[in-house]
Amino acid sequence: MERLRMCIVCRQMYDKRDLLRIVKDKEGAIFIDQTGKKNGRGAYICRNEECAKKLVKQKALNKAFKCDVDNSVYQSLQEEILGKREN
Repeated sequence: MERLRMCIVCRQMYDKRDLLRIVKDKEGAIFIDQTGKKNGRGAYICRNEECAKKLVKQKALNKAFKCDVDNSVYQSLQEEILGKREN
């Protein structure tokens, strides 16, 4: 059975394993969840270069997590997504 999730940027449905999960934990820390099983509020983004750029431009995590997300978090996420595409 497929586990579909929506990319918060392009709004397309993908299998959960094809997306990058970003988590906000109880302490307010925001990080990439490589396992897909960490506790906290999750948001998903596809590994598309355009989505990575729009994530930063639109500040989509601010809306997803209903808080202000530091620019350093956006920068590290963009590097992670774009870095994975180059490898």
